[in-house]
Amino acid sequence: MVTSRPSDYAGGELDEAAIKSPELGVIGWGRWLWRQLTSMRTALMLLLLLAIAAVPGSIYPQRSADPNGVTQFFQAQPELAKVLDSIQLFDVYSSVWFSAIYILLFISLIGCVVPRTLVHAKALLAPPVATPSKLSRMPSFASVKLGEKKRALLIESARR
Repeated sequence: MVTSRPSDYAGGELDEAAIKSPELGVIGWGRWLWRQLTSMRTALMLLLLLAIAAVPGSIYPQRSADPNGVTQFFQAQPELAKVLDSIQLFDVYSSVWFSAIYILLFISLIGCVVPRTLVHAKALLAPPVATPSKLSRMPSFASVKLGEKKRALLIESARR
């Protein structure tokens, strides 16, 4: 019987003794956390989370912008107001959880942008790539024949 499995196949059963994951110490976990935080996917997710977290600031009155509205809300619905106040929904933009989101977003964006900026700066300062000696080998090569008047006009404009 011919099988398409590799010669070191364990036979279908998960061999717990054969699988040994490396131990990640503190530095390994820190490196993993930094890689996760500075990925573009995480930055986009944090940006979306920041937009969603800003919604209660538009729905409920904020102490910094409308202190009378907060007072009226406490008078109209005291039980709900206590719950909302305990999770800082009357102070959304200065709350601990909103600050944590935008600080993580700020760190994530710095971690995403700085390494890429250094690569782009090196490319910007590098000398330009040499032009190929035989342009006719290029896939998008095109040749245009100009009339005498157009050729003279082109030469004259190149001199300026």
